[in-house]
Formats: sequence, structure tokens, C-alpha cells
Amino acid sequence: MSTLLSSLGRWSYRHPWRVLVSWLLALGIAGAGALVLGAGTDNSFSIPGTESQAGLEQLNRSFPAVSGTSAQIIVVAADGDSITDDAYQNDIEDAVDQLTDLDDSVLSATSPFDEMVSGMINDDETAGIIRLQFDGQASDVSEETQDDLRAVVAQLADELPDGSQTSLGGELFATSIPGVTLTEAVGLLIALLVLIVTFRSFVVAGLPLLTAVLGVGISMAGIFAATAFATVSSTTPLLALMLGLAVGIDYALFIMARHQDQVREGVDPEESTARAVGTAGSAVVFAGVTVLIALIGLGFAGIPFLTTMGIAASAAVAVAVAIAVTLTPALLGFMKGRVAGRPRKTRKAKEGKPAPAPRVRFSERWVTGVTRRPILVSLAVVIGLGIIAVPALSLNLALPNAGVLPKDSEARQSYDLVAEEFGPGFNGPMILTGTIVTSTDPLTLMEDLGDEVAEIDGVKEVALATPNETADTGIVQIIPETAPDDPATAELVRELRSHHDEWLEEFGIDLKVTGFTAVGIDISDQLGNALLPFGIFVIGLSLILLTIVFRSLWVPITAAAGYLLSIVAAFGIVGAVFEWGWFADALHVAKVGPIISFMPIILMGVLFGLAMDYQVFLVSRMREDFVHDPALRHAQGPRSANRATRRAAALRAVRSGFTGSAKVVTAAGLIMFAVFVAFVPEGDSSLKPIALGLAAGIAIDAFLVRMTLIPALMAILGERAWEIPAWLEKILPSVDIEGEAVERERHLAEWPGDDSVVAADDLSVTDAGIDRLHLRLAPGGSAVLTSSSAGALRALALMIAGRATPDDGRLRVAGHLLPGRAAWVRAHVGAVMTTDAGSLSADLSEALRGRPALVVIDAADRLSRPERDQLAARLRDSRSTTAILLTALDAEVGLEILADAGRTTAGVIDIDAPAAQTRPESTVPRTADGTTESTEVNA
Repeated sequence: MSTLLSSLGRWSYRHPWRVLVSWLLALGIAGAGALVLGAGTDNSFSIPGTESQAGLEQLNRSFPAVSGTSAQIIVVAADGDSITDDAYQNDIEDAVDQLTDLDDSVLSATSPFDEMVSGMINDDETAGIIRLQFDGQASDVSEETQDDLRAVVAQLADELPDGSQTSLGGELFATSIPGVTLTEAVGLLIALLVLIVTFRSFVVAGLPLLTAVLGVGISMAGIFAATAFATVSSTTPLLALMLGLAVGIDYALFIMARHQDQVREGVDPEESTARAVGTAGSAVVFAGVTVLIALIGLGFAGIPFLTTMGIAASAAVAVAVAIAVTLTPALLGFMKGRVAGRPRKTRKAKEGKPAPAPRVRFSERWVTGVTRRPILVSLAVVIGLGIIAVPALSLNLALPNAGVLPKDSEARQSYDLVAEEFGPGFNGPMILTGTIVTSTDPLTLMEDLGDEVAEIDGVKEVALATPNETADTGIVQIIPETAPDDPATAELVRELRSHHDEWLEEFGIDLKVTGFTAVGIDISDQLGNALLPFGIFVIGLSLILLTIVFRSLWVPITAAAGYLLSIVAAFGIVGAVFEWGWFADALHVAKVGPIISFMPIILMGVLFGLAMDYQVFLVSRMREDFVHDPALRHAQGPRSANRATRRAAALRAVRSGFTGSAKVVTAAGLIMFAVFVAFVPEGDSSLKPIALGLAAGIAIDAFLVRMTLIPALMAILGERAWEIPAWLEKILPSVDIEGEAVERERHLAEWPGDDSVVAADDLSVTDAGIDRLHLRLAPGGSAVLTSSSAGALRALALMIAGRATPDDGRLRVAGHLLPGRAAWVRAHVGAVMTTDAGSLSADLSEALRGRPALVVIDAADRLSRPERDQLAARLRDSRSTTAILLTALDAEVGLEILADAGRTTAGVIDIDAPAAQTRPESTVPRTADGTTESTEVNA
């Protein structure tokens, strides 16, 4: 992957205008799609497969008058008046008549004085409620209808006696459409200041912001365009905005910081860009993929709106990754060498005195202190985070309602007024519904059922118990004693459901508990149940991915443990603010109480990916320094040195690796914290706890876990941190996220020093018995590889064709170093793997298609005589510049085929012969046109 990214970075650097225009076109297309296709967001929540959703669907079919969204108008009489006075009753009845004729979407407007409904006037007769039932969900009610509704309410307020209160609220107005304020821009300003300090250049500091804003623009436009095909909640675009900005800035920062360091060391800007994208860019892609997997994993909960939210946020992250590895190098191509920034001041020596020692950086002092007392530091961090996590035990989950809106909003005022006059439960009525088609007396049946329900603890009253017009479905409207987001209300729902079998036997009705409140409780319960499997998925994924990347068992375990500490501590901070009320006023928390249901699972998913970012960037540098430690290299590798030497090298690697990457990780952590925390003070009530949790989680994970606890644990583990069982290392796939292939290509750029189309030195494959093979094949040359083992020949043919990886040694084919450039070799080198049932003609046509520099044909001696003749004819017609490499147990058969093809100067290489004894050379002079007709082989 790193070599592919390196090539992509180099191409983008060389063609900056093409890349920039392409991304601007993408922005234009996405923006046009949003304008043309955008259908707006929808805050209606559904959860297929639950009782409450099934109940709503049943009501939609048989009792539409109570299945849609609703609104309510509360009227409070002036002090000393009664709501039943004529001065109030007449105006209220007139308003009800106006509301009934308001719009086709209004199914009913119920007066508080309606004899069929009880509980719409409070016990003191000082307040009454007008209920409106609409056709469809809240998103189906047009803005014009809502404006007309407000006008009727305003007219009613004007006509009522002085001192009275009138307020509009209900389910229709229970959610607000979040927006972006100037406060969020403060986060970008802080990010810019951090970037300026990091890069010591105003221009360079602006580039990550530019790429992040462009990426967010594309992803946001794409999300709004997608509303034409999917239901998208209003919180989804803001979550994508937060994540897109944070990761977009950080991913560009990682690449540009590596590039700037290399340019300061004198590396050519183009070469530096290619290296930076191949090394830091590989880590960016890995980190982005982990975030994508975690976000898509939100589908574990089985809730459609949450799955959509995860997909939308993952799309924003994917765009950020794509822009980081393409547009960032393109912008560096515009900058050329002007990225070094202002040089740091050096301390000058005073006259007659020696030059002062260079200042010890803070990061070096910090990691030295942490690793000097690692056990004490580890205990302090773990105990401290454990204390911070205590408020997490108080977390209660619920869907947002009007009670969490700002106090100056119309819906919040109505919510509080209803709770004050009628009790908190009146804001969250529930409905029991079932089919009564078999009943001969539906009215009496529903009254008896209502009386039975009213006896249950937690039920304040039964407002309505009636069949529908066709007498096939009945409903019982229940007013609980507690608020919709109170845990006691959730217990009431469970209590009602526990009577299902009893009432089925007594009344013959299959009852379901439904309504907006019940749906919210079901969603919260399902989200709570999904946390454990999602947590197992996320932690298991981190263990697997980090084991593959770092070839270690302890590094993934410490990373997962650190992630758990960060998560519970972030939950604790959210609990302290939203449940305990600490700093609630300072953070403009509208109401202390339950937090939005999907905060924990979103926080777990997002923080997992971001935590892995920091783990990879810090620990990969430590691993690199450990592997290349001079003491270990002197001892011929980490496994050859004694334990004391390896332990000392491991400690040096922790300190040097931390010092080398601390600046970038610190900047990245500060930027993410600034972006997330900017959404807290003025953010939407649904988004506020998520933003606070992410900001706290990032700060804790970056600075306490990754930059304090992890170095301490690595110091405790010493060399054991980099040990892994041989059997496990053998079965793990190879993933290069540290740019090792790019560095290897740089070190071997001059090897082999000739124009060989195939060059191999010390090539070894243990299982195939190939040991330290040396091989050279000139352009246009031909050779036959022979051995006593068909398996060894097949393994060698696959390696040269880029289909297999050697255990050791160097191999370059057609100018491309393997295994890093295996994808290119597979695409440009023809290969025919002969089998008894194979179709030689089709395989040859595919192998010779285009202008391959090399064609590899395995097991040529297994071909029949007609097939050999066909092969020779096809090779005779191939280009003279195409090199041919055959493998055969019988070398004479291979030479015969090549001779028939007009390649009479082919060499034979016996790979079984000892390397010291077999270095034959077969060289034929070039032809008049300069093409090579020779094979030069060393084996």
C-alpha cells in the first residue's frame, strides 16, 4: 500500500491543477445534487421489529386519527379566574373551530371541554389543553401549516383576558433543527493557531484547513443530496461536519508535518512529498479505515436512523482520507520548496565561552520523567481516570424531547407549563392498542380495560379508552405520573407489557404499548443492549488490527485497555455535566437529566478510530527506532542480542519515538479537542453531549493515555512489548502502514546497478527449499530455470510474476522492487502457470497481451508436443524486447522450446546447485539494432 500511495503522492505533486480542479468539480457536482435532490432532514425515529413500532403501524392502518404526530395548546387562566369561565370557554371553542378547518393535514382538534375526553382540564380548573392530531409524522406537516397554527394561537392569546397564558407545543415541536453558529468557528480559529505554532508558517498552516473545509463541503452536500433517497436526521449532517473537520485537519497535518521535516533535512520537495504520502499517508489510510469500520459498525444496534448516521459520518471520513492523500500533495506541488517555515533560533555562544548545549525539548523531559517511574505513573493515570469515570454510573439514556430545548424556545416553555399545571407525565402520553374485532360490546370492553390500566402504579390517569369508528381497534391513552425521559416511565412501559398475557386471557385483546414515548424507550433499550456487542466488536477489531500492524501482542492489549479507560472517563465527564449538573450553566445545558440515547455508541465508535490514530503514530515510531537501534544492529538483529541489550534498546526507542512524534500528536489532539468543544456551548441539545464526550475523550486519550500511560507501560514491558509467537507471526498478513516499502525502495534505488529485467540476490523461500538464489536476466533475454522440485520452480515463478512473496532477499522485476510493487508487476508481467487441464492458448494470449517486459511460463516440460509447438510459435511472434523465463524439471525441453522460438542463446539455471559453485554466464552480443538477445544469469 505504501508504494502505491507514494506513487499517487508523486503524481499529485506533478499535476496539482488536475487534482485541484477534480476536487472542485466534485464539490460542484455534490452541491448541485444537494440543491436539486435535497428533500430535507427528517427527525422521526422508528425501530422496526419492536412492539412500539408494530403498534404504530397497526394504528396507521386502523386508527389513523391517533397515529400521526400531534400538537397541543395550553391555556392558563389569569390568577383568580377559572378556565371554565365563559370568557375563556367561548374563545377556546372558537379557536378549536378554526384549527379544525386549518388544513387537510389536521385530522382533529379536541377541545378541553369535550365530554368524550377527560383530563384535558387540570384539577384546579386553572388550565386547559387543546389537542391537535395530524396526518403523518412531524416532517409531513408543512411550514405554512405550522405558521397558520401559530397565527391562530397568537389570535387566541390576544382575545383571552389579561394575565392569561397561551403556549404552543407538543410532539410536532419537540425537536429542533440544529444549525451552525459563530461559536463553531472559534474551533477553527484555535486549530489555525495550533497549526501556525506547529508549522511556523502562516501559509502552510492554512493548507490543512483548506483541505478539511473542502472535504466537509463535499460530504455535507452529498448527505443533503442523499435525503432524496434515504431518511436522514438533522443531527447527521452536524456529526459529519464535526468528524470531517477534525479528521480532515489532522490527516493533512500528519502528512505535511512529515514533509516539512524532510524538506528541512534537505530532501528534494517532490521526493519528500512522495515519501510523506507513502509513510504518513499509509498511517492515515489505516486510521481512516478503522474509523470507517467503527462507524459502519453502528449498524449493530439495528436502528435505521443510527445506521444512516454512521454511513454518513463514514462517508465524511472517507472523503477526508481521499483528500489527504491526493489534494494535500497537490497543494504541496503548488508550494514547491516553500514549506520549511521560519527556522528556530539557535543559542549562540558568548565570547570566550563554549557553545551552550541545545535545549532539551519539553517532550523529551516529559517522556524521561514518565519512563523513570513507569509503575507509579501508570497507577496514577488508571486511578485518576477511574475516579473521573464515577459519574458514568449515573447516566440515563432517552430520546430528546421539548424538555431539553433552550428555555427561550416556544416548545420548551409549553413543555414546562404543561408539567407545572398537569404534571410531568402529561408531556409523554402512551397508548395501549389492540384488535377488538371479536368483541360484541367494544365500548364496555374498552372502558373495563381502561379501569384495569388505571389501577397500575405509575399511571396518573387514563385520558381516553375507546374503539375506533369501525369498532375493530381500540386504544387506551395513558398519562403517566413521571416525565417521558424519567427512568420510572420506562419501568411503567415494562410493567404494562408484563400484563400482556393476563389481559389477553381476560379481555381477548393482543395489546401493544406504543406512542412517541414508548418508541423512545424502545430505542434507548435497544441501544443499551447493543453497547456490549458493539464494544466487543470494537475492542476485538483493535486487537486484531494492531496485532497485524505491530507484530506484537502487548501493544494491542495496552492500546485496547487505554481505549477503555478513555471511554469510561469520557462517559464520566458527560455524566458529571448532564446528570450531576457540574458546569451545566457555563456550558449552556438547557436541562440536567437523561442524555440522548445514541451518545454512548457513537462516542465508542468515533473515539475508537481516533484513539487508534494516536496509537499508530506514536508507537510506530517507537517500533521503528527499536528495530533500527544501533546496538541491536550491531548484534545482527533484535532476536540475536541478549535481554539486557534489548531492554535498554526498547527503553531508548520509547523515549526517542515519543520525542519524534509528540509534536504532531499534540497538535492533532489540540485541534480535534478545539473542533469538538466548539460545538458544546451553543450546540444543538442532541449534539451537545456527543460533542462534549468527544472533546473530553480526545483530550484524555491523547494526553493522558497515549502520551502518558502508553509510554509508561511500554517502559515496563521493555523488549517484551515487541515479542510475538513465531506461529502467530507466520499466519498474520503483512500490512505496511509505516512506509517500510517506500524506505526500502529508497535504500535500494541503485540496486542492482544494471538494466536486468529480473534481478535477485540472496532470494530465499524456506518451504520451497530455495536458499540465497542469485539471478540476472537481461532485457529481451531468455532462460530456463530447472530443479529437482516442481514445487520450488512453481514458487519461484510465482515470486518473479509478483504472485507470491519471498521469505528473504532482494528481487526486482522490470525495474520494480518486490514485494512493494507486486501490483504493478502482476499487471505488466505475463504469467502462464501450466496445469494438466489448463487452456494454454487463452493463458498465452493474456500473458502476451500488450507489451510485457517479461513473460514467465511455469512447467513447460509438462506440455504435450502440439502444445510445445504452439508455445514456440507464439513466442516466435512476440516482441524481441520481451524477456522469456521458463521453468522445467527437464531443462532440455525448455531449451528446445526456446530454440524453436528463435531464442537459441538461452541460459540454464539449476536452482539446486550451491550458490558458490553456480554462477554461469551466457552472454551473446547485441544485434545490430541494439536489442539484447542474451541471457545473463547468476545462480
